[in-house]
Amino acid sequence: MTALSAVFARTRRGAAERDGGRKARWTPGRFALLAVALLLALVWLLPLAWALATSFKPESETTKTPLEWIGSTVTFDAYERVWSVGDIPVWMFNSFVTASATTLLTVTTCAMAAYGFTRTDFRGRKVLYGVVLAGIMVPPQVLIAPLFVEMVQLGLVDTYWGVILPQVAVPAMVFILVKFFEGVPRELEEAAYVDGAGRWRVFWTIVIPLSRPVLSAVAIFTFITTWNNFLWPFLVTTDPDGMTLPVGLVNVLSSYGVRYAQVMASLVIAGLPLLVIFMLFQRQIVRGIAHTGLAGQ
Repeated sequence: MTALSAVFARTRRGAAERDGGRKARWTPGRFALLAVALLLALVWLLPLAWALATSFKPESETTKTPLEWIGSTVTFDAYERVWSVGDIPVWMFNSFVTASATTLLTVTTCAMAAYGFTRTDFRGRKVLYGVVLAGIMVPPQVLIAPLFVEMVQLGLVDTYWGVILPQVAVPAMVFILVKFFEGVPRELEEAAYVDGAGRWRVFWTIVIPLSRPVLSAVAIFTFITTWNNFLWPFLVTTDPDGMTLPVGLVNVLSSYGVRYAQVMASLVIAGLPLLVIFMLFQRQIVRGIAHTGLAGQ
């Protein structure tokens, strides 16, 4: 693909020249923004720090007044109790399977839909895209009843697919990818067409590699949202062996009354995998947000 290689090299060279001309300057405005960001980060971290500290307290001291950050002793009793009364490894595996499958299907279908809206001209395209955007304004709770009836009729209750399929269609992700694809240089695709590539090959070998940052961000956000989702898995699963982690932990905690140390311990257990994922992919998340914000400029 000689034409495609030339266009691609010219595009990368222009981007490098633009990036090289930008130099960060520490102005008073940037210092003010940094101070505000640090303040917001502190406000966000305080509840998490309190939850972590409470999870290591004896249960009798979780409601003690005046409040104290550190209890008389540091104990793992809450974690041992939550782990012993629930089947956490199974629930964590179920959450991983459903979140991974939902993420893969969501990224694939939303990317293809967004590419179709931005690169193909068919009758009713604007109307169909308007319907997709309208789906952003529909609260997910409105669709629970019809989706549950549909899952019952299809025999998908208490199955992985019953949890996965209703979470795949995400109009917001289609909108994000549409805005990004609109900023992808069409010259690269046109050069590929000149070299004999078809539409599918252009999509998978040109557009998808160029969209890795935003696709990574969409995948991570979808995974986190699916992992944290409680309402739909709670309704569609009744078998303890098929529950996801949030559903299983809530069922265990509600069976023994409110025990604040155990509640905080369960929150830490449920959030720890997401923290690990964020630490591993934080660069992709930041790059994805940046590319999404700059799309179309």
